[in-house]
Amino acid sequence: MSFTIVEQAPPRLNRSELAVPGSNYRFIEKAAASDVDVVFLDLEDAVAPDDKPQARKNIVKALNEVDFGKKSISVRINGLDTHYMYRDVVDIIEQGGERLDLIMIPKVGTAADVYAVDMLVTQVEEAVGRKKKLGLEMLIETALGMANVEEIARASKRNESLHFGVADYAASTRARTTGIGGPNPRYGVLTDADETGQRDYHWGDMWHYAIARMVVAARAAGLRPLDGPFGDFSDPDGYRAQAYRAAVLGCEGKWAIHPSQIGMANEVFSPSEDEIGKAKRILDAMAQAQKEGKGAVSLDGKLIDIASIKQAEVMVRKAEQIAAA
Repeated sequence: MSFTIVEQAPPRLNRSELAVPGSNYRFIEKAAASDVDVVFLDLEDAVAPDDKPQARKNIVKALNEVDFGKKSISVRINGLDTHYMYRDVVDIIEQGGERLDLIMIPKVGTAADVYAVDMLVTQVEEAVGRKKKLGLEMLIETALGMANVEEIARASKRNESLHFGVADYAASTRARTTGIGGPNPRYGVLTDADETGQRDYHWGDMWHYAIARMVVAARAAGLRPLDGPFGDFSDPDGYRAQAYRAAVLGCEGKWAIHPSQIGMANEVFSPSEDEIGKAKRILDAMAQAQKEGKGAVSLDGKLIDIASIKQAEVMVRKAEQIAAA
């Protein structure tokens, strides 16, 4: 272990995060009744310019009147390059009470963007005497943001999570795709010919590098990495496949842009009973090995050691967190 200890963000169940336009109050009420872990009420892309003032009012009303249960609640503010952003922060904090947990910053490009929002949030919190300190979620959805992702992750003590905004990221990098998440048939490799001259074409994951880089930046700073939207909500198998690859890479959860995606995200990012059972057996086996003065032992024909304990503890803690939700 390095002498530098990474301080972890506050623990928060974040398997699924549902995007809800602030302009539609009925959708907000439906989100409150869902099984999602985190709801983000959107003031940015999902809200037309003329509707933004009313969307703010809807969100303030919902924060004061809607029962969201144990869900974490976030508000995605407008970008720092707009005249809407400051009013989003001021109105929501001044009028929204204590229910809000997080502020989501879109299109974060530099650490200074996070600093600016942190400063404004701090001033308004102090002015109203807010008891609960708000956390920050950062959307990495531009080439600039990805180039500065490590500095962004460490830019504020409020930081809790990094999210991959695939659609805007594709536009920013001028990727040749119009889809929102998912694979692209043109991104693949062609094998050499076999003895019959046949060649196979294998699709690849064009977002692998971006997500892997964001995961490393997030985990190195003690934050939660989240995979963003999958646009084709009529393709549950495609959503599940993208969610599993994000989970394997280390993501904590994934966005849902439609209620039908919530259950799939919760399922994919929850350890199975078999995985939990194996993790507990690993902990038991290593506890016995340590009593016997051993640093490693075999279980089911495989070597397990101190590193195995860390992996198993992560699995068991996640199961406990889900059970407590």
